[in-house]
Amino acid sequence: MAHVNVLLLKQLKGHGDEGKVVRVKAGFARNFLVPKGWAIPEFRANKKQVEALCKAREMREAKELEEAKALAEKLNVTSLTIAVKTGEGGKLFGSVSNTDLLKRLADEEGIVLEKECLRLPQPIKTLGHHAFQVRLHKDVVLDVPVEVVSENPIE
Repeated sequence: MAHVNVLLLKQLKGHGDEGKVVRVKAGFARNFLVPKGWAIPEFRANKKQVEALCKAREMREAKELEEAKALAEKLNVTSLTIAVKTGEGGKLFGSVSNTDLLKRLADEEGIVLEKECLRLPQPIKTLGHHAFQVRLHKDVVLDVPVEVVSENPIE
């Protein structure tokens, strides 16, 4: 397979950030990246453009870090409680998953996160206090407590 080096003009997941020279398959570059304006072929004449893209990337990363820190402060003061249906003895019907936590954060707290940000090792299947990890940025990772309670009285 033929490969070519291209200069990324836009951040692409799995490939790299803007201003980075990456090696991709020729067809991917020719049919997808270049027509969409996401990359250009690598030439020595692109040196000024590389410098401008690197500067833009640094500014974007600094902005993302500030936004992540602000959101982390908001999450630190959040107390999350999820009421679930239970059977005899407090046994849960089903479990509390990532999507339940994301929906609760968006509805009650107004915090909208992507599914990839939330790290729950396994679905929560018991009542009580639990914690899940939120990764907002590569440098901003925090644990958020959640309390799972029964919506009907336990007998």
